[in-house]
Amino acid sequence: MQSLTQAGPVSKGRLWTGRIISGLVVLFLLFDSITKVMKVRAVIEASAQLGYPVNAIVTIGIILLVCTAFYIIPQTAVLGAILLTGYLGGAVAANLRIGSAMFNTFFPIVFAALAWTGIFLRESRLGALIPFRT
Repeated sequence: MQSLTQAGPVSKGRLWTGRIISGLVVLFLLFDSITKVMKVRAVIEASAQLGYPVNAIVTIGIILLVCTAFYIIPQTAVLGAILLTGYLGGAVAANLRIGSAMFNTFFPIVFAALAWTGIFLRESRLGALIPFRT
């Protein structure tokens, strides 16, 4: 059995698919966090609908930026994915609380799954932690 500390080979196709998926996730998260930090009117209004005070939006954007930074750095990508999963879980809870449309509720779940899929494809050691039966 291969040690969890040793990385097995990942095919070029799998590696690049993981990088592309992760890159798309990062682009969206950067856009989302920067619009919060910049206090874009549409973001402020959407956050107010979720019940968040205006003075919390910048803090939420900074938290998302930090989590995304952890996700971007290869050595901390798994920690970043864990943090982003928690952040996106909060988005699900907020949308459920106010009775948002199903799309708004499930979008963060799909996004968290994409974040993990990107890492899973790039990092062979995750296969030992999350084994799929063949």
